Amino acid sequence: MNFCSHCAGRVSLRIPPGDRLPRFVCEACGTVHYENPRIVAGCIPEWEGRVLLCRRAIEPRRGLWTLPAGFMEKGESADEAAARETFEEAQARVEVLGLYTLYNLPHISQVYLMYRARLLDGVFAAGEETLEADLFDESMVPWDDIAFPTVRETLMHFFADRRRGRFDVRTGTIGPAPWQRPPAP
Repeated sequence: MNFCSHCAGRVSLRIPPGDRLPRFVCEACGTVHYENPRIVAGCIPEWEGRVLLCRRAIEPRRGLWTLPAGFMEKGESADEAAARETFEEAQARVEVLGLYTLYNLPHISQVYLMYRARLLDGVFAAGEETLEADLFDESMVPWDDIAFPTVRETLMHFFADRRRGRFDVRTGTIGPAPWQRPPAP
């Protein structure tokens, strides 16, 4: 960031009084510009015992498989974002059943919220960011071609929980927090 979005003055990276982290602070008007983690919301859409996956048409991880998910927009709830992303990526309408996993990724400043969902009518197709979409039972999931650790963990827990007949909300952290990373050489 070079300029203030309030007054167009120059900003500098420094620790404001009363804070403990460096922030972009406007040298002219004093506005502190906070950068907060981004929320990714998505679904585990299920239809007749199979899960809907999308093969990515965009980077990062183009060509690999994922659950439909993406960044939450202003003005929507997390479950609305999950349903919207499922429609955008897989042209599928879903009923969101409830939060299933929450993963913190502090090393990239993201929080993933994945919801259990059921397809409303079994209809799906590749959206603009998707090369193809398909339904998979557990034995057919392309495990070696899963795009993200959050998706792999979510799917592994989902199938294990489905076998035991109970879905608990799961939380965790993937990757080191910034203060846990080794210093640069």
